[in-house]
Amino acid sequence: MGGRRLASDFELLPAIDLRGGLVVRLEQGDFARETAFSTDPVAVATEFAGIGATWLHVVDLDGARSGLAAHGDVVQRIAAAVGPSVRIDRAGGLRSLEAIDEALNAGASRVVIGTAALADSGLPAAAVAAHGSDRVAVALDVRDGLAIGEGWRSGAPGVRPKDAIRRLAGIGVTTFEVTSIVRDGLLGGPDIGLLGDLVDIGLGRIIASGGVARVHDIEAVRRIGCAGAIVGRALYDGSLDLGDALAAAAG
Repeated sequence: MGGRRLASDFELLPAIDLRGGLVVRLEQGDFARETAFSTDPVAVATEFAGIGATWLHVVDLDGARSGLAAHGDVVQRIAAAVGPSVRIDRAGGLRSLEAIDEALNAGASRVVIGTAALADSGLPAAAVAAHGSDRVAVALDVRDGLAIGEGWRSGAPGVRPKDAIRRLAGIGVTTFEVTSIVRDGLLGGPDIGLLGDLVDIGLGRIIASGGVARVHDIEAVRRIGCAGAIVGRALYDGSLDLGDALAAAAG
C-alpha cells in the first residue's frame, strides 16, 4: 500500500455495450438482466465526445457470448462520428488475430482480449508483436477469485488474476482491464481490495471496471494507482455526470 502513487494520465472510459445493435447494460454480466438505454449507439458516442470524453469503451456483447465479433460496422460508424480526438477501446469476441486486425482497421485505437488471453498466451503475444503493447489490453473479469471468459458464462473455467498478469506481462501485455463481476452494473462501488492487490504487483497498468458509480469511486481507484476507470450504468441512469467524472479523472 505504501508504495502506491497517484496515477497520472488517468483514462476515463465511458462504456457503450452493444447487443443486437442497441446500447444496453447488464447486471453482474447476466444476459437475462439487461436494460436497453438507446437504439442509436452513434448518437450516444457523439454525446459523450461532445462532453469531453477522449476514450470510449465499446463492447460487443454478442461477440463476447458467441466468440465471433458482431458489431464491426457499428464500431466503424462510431469511430467515424467521433473523429481522431476520441480513442476507441474495443472489446468482445476478439479471439483471432484476424478479428483484432479488423477491429483496429475499423477505427479502434486499442483492442481488449479476454477469453482467448486466458486460454493461452499465443494470441496476445501475436497481437502485441503485430501492433505494439499500447494497442492491446487484456480483460480480467473476476468472479469468486478467478478471472473468467466466455461471456462470463456460469461454470466457465478461470485462472487466478495475479497468475494471469504475471504470465501475460511476460509476453508484453502492459494494460489490464479488471472487472469485478459481482459489482458490475449494480452501482455499489469498485472492488478496491482486488484492484489494489493487482496494482501492487507492479507489472502493468490496471484499469478499474465494475461498480464505478460516483466521483469518489473514480478518485479512490486513481488514488490507489489504477491507470483508468470504465464507467457504464451510472452515466445512463443519471447517478454520475460525465463532466464531473472527467474532472475527477483529471485530478
